[in-house]
This record gives sequence, structure tokens and C-alpha cells, in this order.
Amino acid sequence: MELARMGLDPIFLNALHDLLDFTDEPGQSTHHGPSRAYVRDAKAMAATPADVVEYPNAYQFSIDMPGLKMDQIKVQIEDNQLVVTGERKRESEKAKEGKYVTMERRLGKYLKKFVLPEAADVDKVSAAYQDGVLSVTVEKKPPPEPKKAKTIEVRVGQD
Repeated sequence: MELARMGLDPIFLNALHDLLDFTDEPGQSTHHGPSRAYVRDAKAMAATPADVVEYPNAYQFSIDMPGLKMDQIKVQIEDNQLVVTGERKRESEKAKEGKYVTMERRLGKYLKKFVLPEAADVDKVSAAYQDGVLSVTVEKKPPPEPKKAKTIEVRVGQD
């Protein structure tokens, strides 16, 4: 059926389609705005609260990720960044037995990225998850040894 017969202006629909841009594949965007994947990641980063504490020997990252199971959490080091991701999906078995009356707990993607300082030792990272909080510890590299002064022997010169 033609859109004009339905009372919808094709120019308006094309503009609306360009604004919404339902493509996630790179290079297939119909305009130059951010992709849905970028917007989704930006929202996930803003909605994932975290604290960072620097100790003398380590950095401690605490990220709130309530409702996730261990296999839903991923901790990675990429290009000197700590990247923490997870996703909580709707529990379908509960919906089969009944219907949701209220659904306020957050569903969707959790994402947090931290640029690691030069002192961070990316080979010494540990993570623990308890009570909905992921704790990631990144140890610091030992401080460099101070260079000892080199003494140069001064000889009495002969021309």
C-alpha cells in the first residue's frame, strides 16, 4: 500500500528513518550520527556506578553490578584500559508462571572502562564478585630503582 494513501508523507518517513537509524553495522548508517551500539554503550557506562581508590601498592575498582551471575561478567585489559562488561536479561521462567506487575530492577548492559595509569601492572589483576559489587584490584609496578651516581676517576693529565 502506498504511504501517500495512508496519509503519511514519504519525505517525513525518510527523515524519521534517518534520525532513528536502525543499523548497527559499520558503514551501513544512513547518516553521520552515532550508531545504536555507541549510544547503548554510552548509556550503559553512565548507568554503571563505580568507585576507584588508589592505595600505595594497588588500585581498587568497585563496580555495582546487581543481579548478575558470575558467568555474565567479563573483565578484560585492552590497550591499557580496564574494561568491565556484563548483561542482565529478563528471567523468562518467572514470566511463564506469572506476569510482571512492576519491573523496576535494571535490565540490560553494564559497562565501565578505566584508563590505567602507567604505574598499573596489567599482569597482576584480580577480580572478586560479592553482594552485587565487582571488585577489581590492579597492583602497581614497583617504583624504579634510583640510579646510583657513577664516579669518574680524574687523572692528572699529560698533554
